[in-house]
Amino acid sequence: QVQLVESGGGLVQTGGSLRLSCAASGRTFSVNTMGWYRQAPGKQREFLATITRGGNTVYADSVKGRFTISRDNAKNTVYLQMNSLKPSDTAVYYCNADKIGTTYWGNGTLVTVSL
Repeated sequence: QVQLVESGGGLVQTGGSLRLSCAASGRTFSVNTMGWYRQAPGKQREFLATITRGGNTVYADSVKGRFTISRDNAKNTVYLQMNSLKPSDTAVYYCNADKIGTTYWGNGTLVTVSL
């Protein structure tokens, strides 16, 4: 089992920045890809970015250039640096981790962007 705990969410004004963290614990060996998703009220969960253990990244077009995913393998932690935030970025942000075909999810952290 892998446990994921997100942190760093909160209230920020339009144009501001936040950095989310997701710490993995448990049987984290063989965890390869980790990623970030978000879910706004009344909408489906949306892919944002992924990063492999080797550092290869993929981004959704909606956040490319504004969000940056990074990872510290020694700390089993993945980060999401979010800049130039907009009210449409308001959502619960989730991280996930893939381990040999099984995907684990955290409980999410709320990001609210005010006008």
